[in-house]
Amino acid sequence: MRPEGNRNPSYSYSTFDRLAERYDSWFEQAGRLIFSTEVRAFRSVLPMLPEPWLEIGVGSGRFARALGIDVGIDPSRQLLEMAKQRGIDVVLARGEDAVFKNETFGTVFLIVTICFLDNPMKVLHEIHRILTPEGRVVLGLVLWDSPWGSYYREKKAEGHPFYDYATFFSMDEMSKLLEETDFTIEKTVSTLFQEPEKVKHIEKARKGYSANAGFTILLARKTGC
Repeated sequence: MRPEGNRNPSYSYSTFDRLAERYDSWFEQAGRLIFSTEVRAFRSVLPMLPEPWLEIGVGSGRFARALGIDVGIDPSRQLLEMAKQRGIDVVLARGEDAVFKNETFGTVFLIVTICFLDNPMKVLHEIHRILTPEGRVVLGLVLWDSPWGSYYREKKAEGHPFYDYATFFSMDEMSKLLEETDFTIEKTVSTLFQEPEKVKHIEKARKGYSANAGFTILLARKTGC
């Protein structure tokens, strides 16, 4: 695995609370085209996903509202308040917390969230528990060895207030992590082929994995008991 940043969970949550407005404004300012590109890619897989839907790490609810996800959890009170104002049913919790009954959801989303988790494997085990037998997990990832992964790792090295806590994974590492938690990858979608700080238009998603993509979506099916 990659070297970790600051893994003190409460410190990370307080940073997102303290900088909630800055985080949320990115989606309408510097990140507007990036966000729209990623949403377009997610919409290409939505017809395959059983309901109901949950987003872990819902943040301020931007993706949840755009994709029609009804329920979201997050450890940041300030971001959850924003998500609530966007019509999302919110729960203050971490991904590894057992707040839902067995087999509650058809699909669980982790959108640029797994890199911030203190224990990704524990969260994936919890997702497995709350998914229905034919359930799916959908991950939106900035991969370690992608152009955008390199860009954000540089930001982390510079002490960026958000990415200081991020631990990025390679495609091989994510595949292994999903296999070890009883998930089988069914579909991969790639997007964001424009270079960091040079995004000029909304892109169309491409099927399959590409090392040149800045954003990768993995759709995996629950297996095992």
